[in-house]
Amino acid sequence: MDTSNLHTIPDVFLEAFKEFKDKPAFTCLGKTLTYGEIDHYSRQFASYLQNHTKLQPGDRVAVQLANILQYPVAMFGIMRAGMILVNTNPMYTEREVEHQLNDSGAKMLVVMSNVASPAANIIQNTSVEQVIVTDAADLHGFPMGPVINFVAKHVKKLVPEFSFPNQISFKQALKLGASGALKPVSVEPSDVAVLQYTGGTTGVAKGAMLMHSNIVANMKQLEDRLGDVTEIGSETYVAPLPLYHIYAFTIHCMMLVCTGNHSILIPNPRDLDGFVKAMQSQKITGFVGLNTLFNGLCHNEAFKNLDFSQLKTTASGGMALTSDVGNMWKNVTGCQVSEGYGMTETSPVISTNPPDDIHPGTVGTPVLNTEIKVVDDDGKEVAEGESGELLVRGPQVMKGYWQRPEATAEMLSEDGWLNTGDMAVITADGYIKIVDRKKDMIIVSGFNVYPNEIEDEVCKHPGVLEAAAIGVPDAKTGEAVKLFIVREDASLTEDDVVAFCRTQLTAYKVPRQIEFREDLPKSNVGKILRRELKEEEAAKQGGKAA
Repeated sequence: MDTSNLHTIPDVFLEAFKEFKDKPAFTCLGKTLTYGEIDHYSRQFASYLQNHTKLQPGDRVAVQLANILQYPVAMFGIMRAGMILVNTNPMYTEREVEHQLNDSGAKMLVVMSNVASPAANIIQNTSVEQVIVTDAADLHGFPMGPVINFVAKHVKKLVPEFSFPNQISFKQALKLGASGALKPVSVEPSDVAVLQYTGGTTGVAKGAMLMHSNIVANMKQLEDRLGDVTEIGSETYVAPLPLYHIYAFTIHCMMLVCTGNHSILIPNPRDLDGFVKAMQSQKITGFVGLNTLFNGLCHNEAFKNLDFSQLKTTASGGMALTSDVGNMWKNVTGCQVSEGYGMTETSPVISTNPPDDIHPGTVGTPVLNTEIKVVDDDGKEVAEGESGELLVRGPQVMKGYWQRPEATAEMLSEDGWLNTGDMAVITADGYIKIVDRKKDMIIVSGFNVYPNEIEDEVCKHPGVLEAAAIGVPDAKTGEAVKLFIVREDASLTEDDVVAFCRTQLTAYKVPRQIEFREDLPKSNVGKILRRELKEEEAAKQGGKAA
């Protein structure tokens, strides 16, 4: 596909639907949809949005789905109707869902039945007017679809009871949409395509406004970088990372779509046996993952017995790749991991290792049309080989944060430079090494966790006087949350805190370690000094504070 004249997401997928009509696009739980079938279903979904709801172009539609076939259908349908996708984490708690729905002003929610209960409990507090509910295998057809859905609901008991006041099934929405005509919608490259939520130092999740031009630019940057190892219509990539995360979204729903390639969707990557089974019948040529996933798979006997003879690309992002895991992956699969770097705010890729010149321990070189510089605290560029904060400028950099001009101004300069908050060194040959995080952000299995959010929620417990959260090394997740607490109630226990956190926070944000203290280190103006807590922890480990 010639992508030079493609400027919006609909430009990309409509061309792919036409050029690769009969090629496999997405497979999940043994069912494959071709590009032509994705075209058919997404047209129906877009028609439903236009003809059977009050939604208008520019309205926000939240999608809370795991990696199932309904995700690309809903996403492409939303774009065809000229609306804005709000990617929503299926693991969110009631509080987190409510915040995101209200902050985005979403008027519709598309949700998977097994995670619908939290949203159902708070939906009346939001602006959502219509909810579309889907079971995992709704697009699998008869008899497998009903069988898979029955087992999930009645045998495995994976679908709790829930009810929405204005609810329709995904299958019914498609049926209604099939009877109406799809009206053409004009979409501009500068229009917002996706609100991609990310945490912040204030503890409030912010919606990064990613324009059509941002995401298409990053797609082209990836295509440029991976062009020598990506054949048109011949690749099969595994997709274990969630499509609601911008990293997987841009690779599987954009770059692989524009090249007519095939993605194997993994709904639950924690189920390693099911994961391996999904790969067994496929000739995998590409794998997109992160450190914790590589580590878990390399310790799985069935995975080690798979045929990796066709595997030529393994991409890693979202969290640092450790050298031992990188070496283990190469020993098991014969494929060297290519580590990259990016942010939600950059759609997301900033740099990757070139496939033919991988430098382990680095995150590669900037992708096409991307400028970088490393600066000191005064904003001046540092000498070669010295560390400083990494700044980036390029066509993939977001428009700003949704309805947060002050936060946008803090992150993005008027001349387009984005402050990454990460400390880096640029080597003599132009490769980037991330050496530290300027922010206090914690990365748990590739997910960003912001200490202020943890602290804000924990301090709502009546037994807590003060709290501070930091990241500590964890063999499975890279980092885990450790919480330091000064008690208001001397009878407060670790179990009490964990139980409370589980009601307020997504599972990966729940502290793994809790330490009670008489007081916390503070500055002369009373600010809690997380850095001192990090240094104390590092000293215990005999290492250096992150």
